Amino acid sequence: MSITYSTLSWGDTGSLSAFWPKIVPFGIPMNQFLNPSSSSSCFGFSASLQGSSRLQLDSRLVLRKRSKALPFLVRSDHPQNADAPKQYSKREKKPFPVPIVDLRRAARERVKNNKDKPKRPLPPPKNGMVVKSLVPLAYKVYNARIRLINNLHRLMKVVRVNACGWCNEIHVGPYGHPFKSCKGPSASQRKGHHEWTNSVLEDVIVPLEAYHLYDRLGKRIRHDERFTIPRIPELPAKRRRKPIIRIGKSEFVDADETELPDPEPHIPPEPLLTELPPSEITPPSSEEETVSLAEETLQAWEEMRAGAKKLMRMYRVRAQNCGAFKHQQRNGQHGWQSAVLDDLIPPRYVWHVPDVNGPPMQRELRSFYGQAPAVVEICAQAGAEVPEQYRATMRLEVGIPSSVQEAEMVV
Repeated sequence: MSITYSTLSWGDTGSLSAFWPKIVPFGIPMNQFLNPSSSSSCFGFSASLQGSSRLQLDSRLVLRKRSKALPFLVRSDHPQNADAPKQYSKREKKPFPVPIVDLRRAARERVKNNKDKPKRPLPPPKNGMVVKSLVPLAYKVYNARIRLINNLHRLMKVVRVNACGWCNEIHVGPYGHPFKSCKGPSASQRKGHHEWTNSVLEDVIVPLEAYHLYDRLGKRIRHDERFTIPRIPELPAKRRRKPIIRIGKSEFVDADETELPDPEPHIPPEPLLTELPPSEITPPSSEEETVSLAEETLQAWEEMRAGAKKLMRMYRVRAQNCGAFKHQQRNGQHGWQSAVLDDLIPPRYVWHVPDVNGPPMQRELRSFYGQAPAVVEICAQAGAEVPEQYRATMRLEVGIPSSVQEAEMVV
């Protein structure tokens, strides 16, 4: 005979009479089943056993089995543990941020929706105009980058960053890690071991060069012009005060601006910062100043990445799909695709040191260690609190065995 169960907590049995079934196994009424003293005779127990602890324990077990706990859910936007993003070499093809099938489907849907509709004027920056609402954001991103560079120069005087002399791998800590992951020249002769040396700021923040376009709507750079186009971003750019006039699908002319008054000088919404000269770079004087500087550096890192991501939504950025993957089939031309934030600002993932003052990292416990961007690891070792979005890849919630024998016991 089937019995229905209630999800209510056990308390006064009288309050459950309206929810509990009227029939229980062996045909015993519920009021007698819930009362051990009255149900003992029905089960055939003598009066001497009615007050025994054995009978009371069994009745409590029966009641406990009938209870059903309410579900308890803990939700988080970030997983507890995660692997660092895969790093692709120049010979490996990177996946597209959006699959080509989805891009084609969206293009067909866009053409279908715009069919038999009048063409709308292009919004900035597609019409050659500047998005004025993003100008203050551009200044904030630029100043955040300068603050990040100046603060890292000072933090790297108290937090050691090691760099391999044969490959581009770096490690944040008093000494380098023991993992055999070197892929530089003669790596097979050294059996993959790194040769650690001092690092510079360019090892932490990778400098990326891009061709400077005086007119971002102009013609694309040809192959024979690659050495004549400068790559200095401080050069002036063309600023239109009227939208362009389209005369074809890929042809346009500039509007007449002769009747407009002379443009007023541009006043920055906030003063631009400059990089500190080497003579003014000094280490923090106290532990409190080190922690404060690390917090400020981490804030500048997040502000720069968040602002750059917003700018990339309006101003398109292209990244190389590969360096040498099937270049013969493309006649040496680059394979371009839409860039993501990590293409513009590479995070440079490094191994996270659980305890800087503790025992060194062991090669056999590699699967227990996490990874973090180099900037985040430097700030974390300087005393800054780790943001929530980096805790999963750093594996801060994973217990690290103290020895290899203890790791072998982990299931």
